[in-house]
Amino acid sequence: MTENNSTEDSGLQETFLSHLFELRDRVIKSALAIIAVFVCLVYWAPDIFHLFAQPLLEALPAGGKMIVTDVTGSFFVPMKVTMLVAFLIALPVVMYQLWAFIAPGLYLHERKLILPLVVSSYTLFITGMAFAYFLVFPTVFKFMASYNAPLGAEMSTDIDNYLSFAMTTFLAFGITFEVPVVVVVLVRMGMVPLAKLKEIRPYVIVGAFVISAVVTPPDVLSQLLLAVPMTLLYELGLLIARFYVPKPSEEDAEDQSTSTPT
Repeated sequence: MTENNSTEDSGLQETFLSHLFELRDRVIKSALAIIAVFVCLVYWAPDIFHLFAQPLLEALPAGGKMIVTDVTGSFFVPMKVTMLVAFLIALPVVMYQLWAFIAPGLYLHERKLILPLVVSSYTLFITGMAFAYFLVFPTVFKFMASYNAPLGAEMSTDIDNYLSFAMTTFLAFGITFEVPVVVVVLVRMGMVPLAKLKEIRPYVIVGAFVISAVVTPPDVLSQLLLAVPMTLLYELGLLIARFYVPKPSEEDAEDQSTSTPT
């Protein structure tokens, strides 16, 4: 009995270590992909930052400029922006490494869902960031700049503060645009019935405005620019989820005949 227990413990330990080593290798490959893209882009870091800051620069009055209040800010801020761009470009590789790590433990019907989820998640995240860059930033910056003229104040923003604001906004809108994917996953995996998600629609709308009030600047315009798309994307998720409502009998038959989780 003791020998059997020790054999089982040894097998579990070896399995755990093998998974841990594989995870380490996947993380290293993902990091190398990001670093490789970063090295290719680092020469153009100033140009990338200028493009990154373009929405704010266009909202500044004639002759207005961004400022640097930190001694190392003029070097590290462009580097951080370039690293962000490198991460976005290498994100498909990172997602593939993640998928390759978890795929052996999934059922066949779950594996079929992975590729559409990865592609749609990446596309929606980039779309959310583009929405923030091309629509939200120009609108909010021009709106805020209009308040400076009556006050006789000059609008000069530190590049580090701008980076912090932009990163927060990008993350907020990128995650917001993932709402349809979350809704589809909840329905497809049977975690929440579609009828229940439709039932809580009013609470989702209220939650969208609460979230937008927390993560956006304290003005009604920017809050609406986040809350309204979040609500519409939830409705889109409900519409798409109708085609992914699971059929228990078919899933059980497929799982039993094709795959067993490892």
